[in-house]
Amino acid sequence: MDILTQLKKQAEQVEVLNLQNEKTTIEYEANQLKTCTVAETKGTAVRVIRKGKLGFAASTDDTVMDKLAANALESAAYGDEAPFSFPDQKPAAIVRTFDKAVADLPIARLVEIGKEILDLVLPVEPEARCNISLERSLVSASIRNQKGLDVSFQTSPLSLGVEIDRIEGDDVLILYDQLGTTIWEKDYLDFARRLVEKLKKASTITTIKPGKMPVLFAPTGTLALGLPLSQGLSGKEVYKGTSPMKGKIGEKLFDEKVTIVDDGTIDGKFASASYDDEGMPHHRNVLVDKGVLKSFVYDLKTAAQSGVESTGNASRQLFFPPEPSFTNFVIQPGQTPLKDMLAGIDEGIMVEDLLGLGQGNIISGAFSNPLALAFKIEKGEIVGRVKDLSIAGNIYDLLKDVAAVSKEAQWVYSTFYAPYVLIPEMNVAGKS
Repeated sequence: MDILTQLKKQAEQVEVLNLQNEKTTIEYEANQLKTCTVAETKGTAVRVIRKGKLGFAASTDDTVMDKLAANALESAAYGDEAPFSFPDQKPAAIVRTFDKAVADLPIARLVEIGKEILDLVLPVEPEARCNISLERSLVSASIRNQKGLDVSFQTSPLSLGVEIDRIEGDDVLILYDQLGTTIWEKDYLDFARRLVEKLKKASTITTIKPGKMPVLFAPTGTLALGLPLSQGLSGKEVYKGTSPMKGKIGEKLFDEKVTIVDDGTIDGKFASASYDDEGMPHHRNVLVDKGVLKSFVYDLKTAAQSGVESTGNASRQLFFPPEPSFTNFVIQPGQTPLKDMLAGIDEGIMVEDLLGLGQGNIISGAFSNPLALAFKIEKGEIVGRVKDLSIAGNIYDLLKDVAAVSKEAQWVYSTFYAPYVLIPEMNVAGKS
């Protein structure tokens, strides 16, 4: 008997997730092809609501569905209160997340792409050691519940990641970038070219006197601002009372140049799909509009706990129940060309990457990090790499006064889209 039909007789509400993932991984280590693996996972996850309590169970063994059903019912006896209902089927946007050109990529082609990346890097820096990871997956998922909801989606995520290590005496330089897409991109090496350009610029080392100065965050560096914001905008953290933005809907918290959107309907992105992992339609959710806080992101449970509607932001893995999570986190581009932003800086730095990003209690907005990669800006020009510096601040203070946001923007690590953000003055500390 179908597990949904079976459980409908024993629980008030039932949800069944079927998930299948075939992943091919190619790894290069220190410029040499190291491994090639193909792994397939397939499983079923069940949530039930019985006597007002939530139960959960999952298995990769499709021959033990009776046991899986029993485990879900038993866990409900000791589960959390479930103040929500599984959703009815609702219309959703058509989002392109599958591309046969990606799905049909043979292993030999992935290996060849790895060699193409090496051919970009090594002529510029023969002593560099490149670690390259290429992953192509085929993911199929379906979600059904007792109300008749029956949605399914298929994605073809392709990830190309490159780490470049260069060691010259006591100078250790580590660069990283990644392409993440579910649709074949004709210029799939663009991200690697950007990395090579950074490598070229980093070959010239200069100095800057520590102190207060303008700091320009490149899109990769803007993660230092985006990570704390993403935690603070989570409905789960709002319900727990840990978000600094709790109770501030409608208030102007940031500079009017700051607009933040969560958008799960963008074609070709890792976190995009027509529906979230509970079967709720994905939307374009405006969270901060010209500095004014508009919304948080919720799944069904946290929305019910907070007395609001789900925003379609449930995300899950096979062995973990859903939680609210961002789809594609977008900091909207501004009106100022990057060249004009640079031209207005007499002396300052451009931050590309920070060490230890995301560690510690980042939800408060406070950060203090050494700079992994930063460049000196002098009279509107990037003149070289600066070392042994660190920056500190609180994003809730810094984003109240933003000098400019660039027209140019780029995807960072698959699901984060950011422009260049200029903070007019920050304290830049030198090595003790």
